[in-house]
Amino acid sequence: MLSRFKLKNLYKKGKSSKEISVLLGFSTGKINYWLKKYKIKKRSISDAVYLKYNPNGDPFSFKKPRTFSEAQLLGIGLGLYWGEGTKADTSSVRLGNTDPKLINKFIEFLINIFHINKNDMKFSLQIFNDISEKLALNFWTKKLNINKSQFYKTTISPSQSKGTYKRKALFGVLTVYYHNKKLRNLLIDML
Repeated sequence: MLSRFKLKNLYKKGKSSKEISVLLGFSTGKINYWLKKYKIKKRSISDAVYLKYNPNGDPFSFKKPRTFSEAQLLGIGLGLYWGEGTKADTSSVRLGNTDPKLINKFIEFLINIFHINKNDMKFSLQIFNDISEKLALNFWTKKLNINKSQFYKTTISPSQSKGTYKRKALFGVLTVYYHNKKLRNLLIDML
């Protein structure tokens, strides 16, 4: 017989039913039976995957602003996300724009308010086919102080001859990605 305390402790430490079964020499079905019998709530698949990739807990932290400048940065960051962010993506925080100052402010928000490591951010670039990809990548890496290795493959679209958008997007549209469902949900709740 498996004790409730031992099973709950292993499950709470992030072990899956299968891992516990191997560790204790029981079948996975038996472990699931004991979880149900002891009324230990099973994690959803989404929660299990999140735990697998974040075994030490959330890779971010949030503390309420203590100074006026922190409160101001929180307000600016939330406003940017509300106006320019992609809320439809349910698994990551994503914001795109052509203005490096705006992008830098959003990165500052993520780093200073949520204590995110800048190296964990990813970036994508969308340009027209008459813009040099190398020139655009160099522009953004210098303006944002990031590495080219943090970029996804550049999306190149056919050049548009109408409108003034091309002039505004001389170096393309840059999108910041931070892949974390819990942070995305926290931002949505704050909005």
